[in-house]
Order: sequence, then C-alpha cells, then structure tokens
Amino acid sequence: MTTPLELAANAVMTLSIVLAGRNNVHSWWLGVIGCAMFAALFYGSRLYADVALQLFFIVTCLVGWRRWAAGGGRALPISLARPVLLGSMSAAGLAATAAYGLMLQAWTDAYAPFIDSAVLMFSIIAQLLLMGRRLQTWPFWLLVNTVSIPLYASRGLYLTAALYGAYWVNALASWFFWRRQMVAGATAGGR
Repeated sequence: MTTPLELAANAVMTLSIVLAGRNNVHSWWLGVIGCAMFAALFYGSRLYADVALQLFFIVTCLVGWRRWAAGGGRALPISLARPVLLGSMSAAGLAATAAYGLMLQAWTDAYAPFIDSAVLMFSIIAQLLLMGRRLQTWPFWLLVNTVSIPLYASRGLYLTAALYGAYWVNALASWFFWRRQMVAGATAGGR
C-alpha cells in the first residue's frame, strides 16, 4: 500500500527531475526535499544503504545549487571516460558493495544488504560520471535502475519501483540523446 510519504517523495522527485530536464534552478532545492523524504521512506523499509545514497544525493544537489547560484550554469561538453577509469571505478564499486553489504549484514537488520549496497555504490559511480558529463553514466544508471525496481517492489514500494521504471526509460533515451549531442559537438568543434 502506498503511504503518504512515498506518494509525496515520488511527486517531489518527479517535479525535480522534470525541472532538471528544463534546466530550471528549482530542481535543486526540490531535489534536496525529495531526497530527504526518500531517506525517511527507505529508513522505514530497512534499506539503509539507500538512506546513505539519499544523503549523498542531497550533498550533490546542494553542490549543484551552489554552482548554479555562482553562475556556473554552462554545461560541460559530453565526453567519454577512459576505459581504465571505468574499470577502476567498477572494481572499487564491487569491493565497496561487498564491504558495505557485510557491514550492514553484521550490524543492522537491513533488508537485502548486498543488493541495497550495490544500488548505493553504483549510483555514486553513475552520479560522478553524470557530474563529469561522461556518456557512460547512462549504462550505469540502467544497471542501477534494473536492480532497484525489484528491490523496491519487494519492500512494497510499488510507486517507487514504477518511478524507477520511468528512470530506466529516461536513462536509455538520455544515453542516445547524449551520444547524438557528443557526436554533434565533435563535428562542430572540428570545423
């Protein structure tokens, strides 16, 4: 059953994401509020790694909001991350998933500690790639959303699982959109 908190968190985050797609400054503060709501929701569902992830997202929203306010609204060009960087980030993500999962398993009553930890660690990697405007952010978001959907559904968070299904579609569409923008930018830069 959808709770008022889940409904509010999803509504605020959906608005934040729509505004982000329109490059609107209000997406930042709404993101902070939405992430705080999701942190409370995930805490109640014993998804503790997701609580930590929401705290990470709150920090990145505050950094984005600050950069926007300072006039840094110009977008970085889209580029590719080096394979060595992707390999090292993936290895670090797997190691951190195992370590955090073991910690949650040993010291908390966390539900699905290793799956939840994988969502945390690979979301951080995806967010770092996104902040650097690296094209490979989108396959990482596809992975995260693919794992998140059944995880949230298994906790009865069906509305949140559906939202992550929409995020999955958005990640796939964004991957193709960014690829076209990257190619167009390279073509325009080569003139």
